[in-house]
Amino acid sequence: MTRKRKTFLWILAVVILAAAAVTLQVVRTRVRRFDIAQVALTGAVLRRDSDAQKQSPIANARIAATGGLSSANGHSDASGLFNLTLSPGILPGQPVTLKFEHPGYEPLEMTATPHGQLYIVRMKPVAEKPIAKPDHVVGPVKAPEIKVTEIKSIRVRYTSKNQTTITVGSVAKQFAVFNTGNILCDGRRPCSPDGKWKATIGGLSIDAQEGNELRNVRVSCVAGPCPFTKIEPEDLSNPGQKLKISALDWSDTATFLVEYEVARTMVTNQVRRSYPFTLGQTMTFALPMDAGETSIEADLNGEEIIFPLGPKLSLSWATCSVEVAPAGSKIYRCEVKPGYQIQQPQP
Repeated sequence: MTRKRKTFLWILAVVILAAAAVTLQVVRTRVRRFDIAQVALTGAVLRRDSDAQKQSPIANARIAATGGLSSANGHSDASGLFNLTLSPGILPGQPVTLKFEHPGYEPLEMTATPHGQLYIVRMKPVAEKPIAKPDHVVGPVKAPEIKVTEIKSIRVRYTSKNQTTITVGSVAKQFAVFNTGNILCDGRRPCSPDGKWKATIGGLSIDAQEGNELRNVRVSCVAGPCPFTKIEPEDLSNPGQKLKISALDWSDTATFLVEYEVARTMVTNQVRRSYPFTLGQTMTFALPMDAGETSIEADLNGEEIIFPLGPKLSLSWATCSVEVAPAGSKIYRCEVKPGYQIQQPQP
């Protein structure tokens, strides 16, 4: 074999190996891209307590998730629910680290391998720090008494829209239809219903004015040959704001009386009260979607005080959050701040 041929074979082998390496890398990349998928993490953040009935939801907990090169951040809602999606994604079986933070609770970190499970996270409340003993004091130091403000007789006060219809006036009017009886119609309208006698049409129009409506309209013939008259319209059950009343008379002159009431429908705010459900240091209550002017009425150390909740859900003695339920109501949760205590009613 000549030297030139050997050189050609070596170059050919190098090219083949390089092409194989590139192909293998492309295949690996495609396989890896195919395996990587976005992962959704769903769960709830609760207060840690040995009593399951006191594990209230924690709202606005900060949550961070990392897995490989993917990450996601979010917060829990008023019910403690959180939903995170790792982007661009992770490989099957790859672990994910979740970190939870919230003022008043100890930070929590956990590692799990996602496979569609729900994460129920219980955060431990921050323990109160013991009072340090001064160096210059000799002997045991008595811890100062911490004054706790007792909250009792809690009520929720709110307003709801209420439609009220009131009568603003009653009216009576009369009109006459002038006609001479026993004159043949001869096809000159108006005529009697059977077309035989000459007739006359008279009437009046009534208007309750804008914003009002007519109610209980009554029309009656009060004088003259009433059996030979006919009133239109016959149905006066839904007159509305305006109404035109007419009477057909095919005999002598007849007189008619119209009586009606003018009503106005107004939207008023009706004050309502409800009682929240308290569990430990957390209270929960639900209000209609159209509830307005929401406030909390409570007895603080024997003094009745009204606390407007406002759009920012600001209370000096509690941290509150709200969520909209699928049924169309607003669910409020308020957690009492340190230094305050809800006094449960005696059974």
